[in-house]
Amino acid sequence: MAIPLFEETNKESLDFYAKIIDTLPIPIFWRKKDGCIELCNNAFALTIGKSVKEIVGKKTIEIMPFNHDDVLSIKDAEILQNGNDVFYETKIRHADGEMREVIVNKSAMKIEGNEISGTLGSIIDISERKKIQHQLSKAEEDKMIAETMLQKIRAGIVIVNQDLKIIDSNLGFARLVDTENEELFETIPGLKGADLDMLAPKIIIEMFRSILESGESWLERDFKFQNKLLSAGVMTIQKNKIAGAIIRDLSAPMLERAEIIERAKQVNRKNMKTVQQIAYLLGENAAQTEELLNSIIESQKYDVEE
Repeated sequence: MAIPLFEETNKESLDFYAKIIDTLPIPIFWRKKDGCIELCNNAFALTIGKSVKEIVGKKTIEIMPFNHDDVLSIKDAEILQNGNDVFYETKIRHADGEMREVIVNKSAMKIEGNEISGTLGSIIDISERKKIQHQLSKAEEDKMIAETMLQKIRAGIVIVNQDLKIIDSNLGFARLVDTENEELFETIPGLKGADLDMLAPKIIIEMFRSILESGESWLERDFKFQNKLLSAGVMTIQKNKIAGAIIRDLSAPMLERAEIIERAKQVNRKNMKTVQQIAYLLGENAAQTEELLNSIIESQKYDVEE
């Protein structure tokens, strides 16, 4: 990176360049071959926690607010030898005491013909970007855990939006409502994006419409479908926007109908919170804490026979 020759530039121009550099929000510094800082801007001084006067003429290891290797000197020898531009990621301790993840960009400083007399560096704080990347990674991990847990629940689970489009469902739902749905589930995991009214019994569709329109928290129905006695509980996850259902097969010949229904309702009530939490993990605000996932796991530890 060639810089206009300072000795060929009048004082007025130098003052103008200095003002431009000082107004930049990115920390900038120019270091000579001996490692001493010849020039820096206010943003760099704020990062270090010292005034420009305290910095100029010092080596970075003398003025950096941390006690480890001088990370701003990395690859200087390479730049001074061949003039290549370099950049690297590292961490520095900001003047406020917080460790920041940064990208350091450096170029060769040429002020006397083609002779390299030092390095020009800038520091870009990427801490927020890294934090967002971590959150996205954690969100994806949480989503995978939630989807796995959804499939482990034996009852049929389906989550839909206000347009009755399926956000997610488990294999239990596909098996309960139609054998063809089970085949479709293998092609479209979770039946995501499918129209609920093309896949579910009419009564379940009506329950979803009622919950989404009214904003009620919970609605339960028992009904017969394809020679099976089913119990469905539909709940609000996001009022008027997202709802979920738990569907259980009550067709167990060894138990009295009343006992089956009571047991199913107990499990439904315990599963309701689980499905709400899983659905939230699968939604737009997927990044959740470990405590939330632990609470989901705990809610699965019920003693009622299925």
